[in-house]
Amino acid sequence: MDSVMILTALLSSSVLFLFLYFNIRRPSSRLPPGPYPFPVIGNILSLGSNPHISLASLSKIHGPVMSLKLGSLTTIVVSSPETAQIILQKNDRICSGRQVSDISQILEHNKLYSVFFISTTTQWRTLRKISKEHIFSQPQMDAKQGMRLKKVEELIAFVRRSNAVKIGDAAFTTTLNLLSDMFFSMNLAHYDSNFSREFKDHIGIALEIAGTPNLSDFFPIFRLVDVQGLRRRFRFHFTRLFRIFEEIIQRRIESKETKNDLLDVLLNLSHQTGSTLTINDITHFILDLFFAGTDTTSSTVEWAMTELLRNPDKLKKTQTELRAFAGDEELIIKESDFSKLPYIQSVVKETLRLHPPAHFLIPHKAEAEFEIDVDEKCLFRVPKDAQILVNAWAIGRDQKVWEDPLVFMPERFLKSEIDFKGQDFRFIPFGSGRRICPGMVLGDKMVHLILTSLLLPFDWKLEKGTNHQDIDLNEKFGLTLKKAIPLEAIPIPIKS
Repeated sequence: MDSVMILTALLSSSVLFLFLYFNIRRPSSRLPPGPYPFPVIGNILSLGSNPHISLASLSKIHGPVMSLKLGSLTTIVVSSPETAQIILQKNDRICSGRQVSDISQILEHNKLYSVFFISTTTQWRTLRKISKEHIFSQPQMDAKQGMRLKKVEELIAFVRRSNAVKIGDAAFTTTLNLLSDMFFSMNLAHYDSNFSREFKDHIGIALEIAGTPNLSDFFPIFRLVDVQGLRRRFRFHFTRLFRIFEEIIQRRIESKETKNDLLDVLLNLSHQTGSTLTINDITHFILDLFFAGTDTTSSTVEWAMTELLRNPDKLKKTQTELRAFAGDEELIIKESDFSKLPYIQSVVKETLRLHPPAHFLIPHKAEAEFEIDVDEKCLFRVPKDAQILVNAWAIGRDQKVWEDPLVFMPERFLKSEIDFKGQDFRFIPFGSGRRICPGMVLGDKMVHLILTSLLLPFDWKLEKGTNHQDIDLNEKFGLTLKKAIPLEAIPIPIKS
């Protein structure tokens, strides 16, 4: 009883303090416009169950740069190409920080390593350099091309023996095995096993939790009690994944095998004189790469197949291009030939426009106060430590930027020079500047490979009684946007 009374008194005192804070110390009028904040909670209720949609709607009222008060956290939301360019290009260095969220501190992950979530520390630069040189460089891309082809051959074999295929699961297993072969020289899962599904669930649920608005981030005092249980749930899934990689690394160390893969590179670096890289760092690093690479790639493939099955004319046009190029013998189209296939490239771009892997990119943090000059009349202040959300989802569906923005129309990219390399701010599914996704090139290759491997040797139909227009497009909110209802389709082999 005493502990309950103490907790009640603590929470009451906290609410009173926050009430006084918000009502006595009002935010500067030079902040961008936004909905008026309620006492204490600010604009938390404005987020809704799908914040990317709610904030896109609010931006139509308050403008393309908007401020919110989420508890004690000032948040700036940008929702136009022009304002995104101001943040990601003009103020790239100032906005390169990351908020340290409550759940990112599980197993001290935020202190050890995260190429995606922490600020530009020395360790961050070291491991980012390793990523560029040993994973994402062009020589490494070329060296691993045969491995990628082998993985999609395994995918085709699986689809051929299947009566129905859960597209997202199949794409996830393919991507998971590609990364595990690059990093560990082994397949981590099999299409017919439960491990891939369990691994996918752990990553999917962890990313869903990571994207859930957390009261502990808005009111740090609540970190004492984990009000929503997010830390507890995230710890469960994160720890399961961490132990899997920890065990693989320990087995390699004990076996003293040399396989010339990424793990060998990291272990050799950790043994160099003066190195601060530990086995714990390596485990966190590899876990981050799996988080970033598996779910985003498989989700993009699933969304692409969803849109094509909902638009049979686009599906036919895509397959006609692929089959005319490949002829009667080929089951797989080589990566070097993708540049000769404009329509499948446009399908991928259009999918990324409508369904960017990360709706808000990864939230940025202002490392210092700066100003945003929106239209030469309004000079807004962005305070130090403010969270900055770039609503890539909203930009991709802005009718001021795109004709018929809600229509899946790959043709819009056929005569356009727009690409997703971070220079055209109408289309930034992978971000821009120093925080652009380091795995963009590999992810692009894998999406094209998996998608063409599903579309070239197979026709697809839906379950009996399902109309193509009935395919669900609802999203499941998280750090990435996945389909709420997984896509399942029936393959019809046309090539032996």
